[in-house]
Amino acid sequence: MNRFKILFYVLPFLVLLSCYQTEMPSRLTAFIPPKNIKLSPATYKTAKNIEHYFDRRFKLGVFNGTVLFAEKGLIVFKKAYGFANFRKKDTLHTNSSFQLASVSKPITAVALLMLIEEGKLSLEDSLGKFIPDLPYHNIKIEQLLAHRSGLPEYMYFADKYWNDKHVFIHNDDVIDLMRTYKPLRYYKPNVRYNYSNTNYALIASIIEKVSGKSFSDFMNEKIFKSLGMKNTYVYNGENVNNKVVGYITRRRKAGNTYLNGVVGDKGIYSSVEDLFAWDAALNNGLLLDKELMKKSFTPYHKELRIYDNYGFGWRINAADSTNKIVYHTGWWKGFRSYYIKQLGKQRTLIILTNMSKIGIMGTKELTNLF
Repeated sequence: MNRFKILFYVLPFLVLLSCYQTEMPSRLTAFIPPKNIKLSPATYKTAKNIEHYFDRRFKLGVFNGTVLFAEKGLIVFKKAYGFANFRKKDTLHTNSSFQLASVSKPITAVALLMLIEEGKLSLEDSLGKFIPDLPYHNIKIEQLLAHRSGLPEYMYFADKYWNDKHVFIHNDDVIDLMRTYKPLRYYKPNVRYNYSNTNYALIASIIEKVSGKSFSDFMNEKIFKSLGMKNTYVYNGENVNNKVVGYITRRRKAGNTYLNGVVGDKGIYSSVEDLFAWDAALNNGLLLDKELMKKSFTPYHKELRIYDNYGFGWRINAADSTNKIVYHTGWWKGFRSYYIKQLGKQRTLIILTNMSKIGIMGTKELTNLF
């Protein structure tokens, strides 16, 4: 049962207090690691069930990755399964970094909302205020966050217009393609929900315009370093730490792609331990005030069902008003990620895997585990 001893994740916040006190808003100095919290026998039983579930999947050859389960700011269970590199037999660890794919979106959304909280822009601002000369008008920042812009999917029009697929396309290039070729929008703004990676690529570009820093530098300086997230970074084509290789199947490595140059919608690498540090900071108001977080976790789309909705960077199941579930999943080139929060029970489950086609798990199935 040593695995289920309560694990206090103190180091990031000691670093935060000692080194970054002057760089961040004052509330970042207010975090106190939880003390004297007693978790129920049911919580440990849940942890045991989670371990049994992933142990079984690993033995069946349908899971390779890392898992972390936390409650009330405490890590109850964490474990790594399998290899970072099957050929070299490099062992995975809970601090190994994985491509988060679309689990990057909640992190990108929080970064933008931090700037909004600082008064540097607002949810009502237009996209054109920060990225002029786009052939798409009357799009608000909040519509990008909630996927109501109606903008076309960049992955599709880039495939058509980006000529050299051996060269990375970057966020600025996506914007140039939109200006030059004017790909048809899917809908007018605010007509309906339409999930589009373009929205979050543009949000990353807005963060750059407003902050005066690259998206990577802003995230690193304002969030990752401040929270002691040593194994988290924005991919730039070269900076892959821990050498976790993405696989389609156990024997088939996922290839690189020119689309990996676009970030914000994807492109953040992190570990389950670092994501827990980010999660703890989020829960304790160290990144955003409660009002903005509440808004992020509020279903935005009237036409969608209450149990399958979207907010600002989060998928939302609000069927149980006492235990709203907010989450995001991700898939990209050999990696899958799952980040699920039960707000009422104050529980978080984080799963990262580098084997994308085998053993795909459903969000409902995972939510039922805890």
